Formats: sequence, C-alpha cells, structure tokens
Amino acid sequence: MHIKKDDKVIVISGKDKGKTGTVVKSFPKDNKVVVSGVHVLKSHQKPRKSGEKGQIVDKAMPIHVSNIKKVK
Repeated sequence: MHIKKDDKVIVISGKDKGKTGTVVKSFPKDNKVVVSGVHVLKSHQKPRKSGEKGQIVDKAMPIHVSNIKKVK
C-alpha cells in the first residue's frame, strides 16, 4: 500500500471527490484508510445511563485506497 499515516491525500472518486485531508489510520489488509473530514457518517447513539439523552455522533469511515492519491 502506497499510503501511510499522516500523508496528505485528495479524493479522486466518490461522493467526496475533490476533498483533501490527512490519513488518520490505515488498514493494509483491507486496502482502506480513514481520512479526516472525508466519508463522515452520522451514527445514532442510545443513552447509556438513565436520565441521559441519546445523541447523533459523526463517525469517520474507511475509504478504499484506489479512490485517493497523495498530494505533495
């Protein structure tokens, strides 16, 4: 895999095409990486304790390496 952690990358295909960010985490076995600010989904979280409210949390999901390229 040619992308490593802390590399600056740009998305070349998909719904986030043209966005840039840095690689936060990489998964070499799956050929996927997590890029900050790219492919962010909203996840609903149930309340854990009684009296606490549920909330919606933004979660960064992995993107395939073939959809990104390094920026110099």
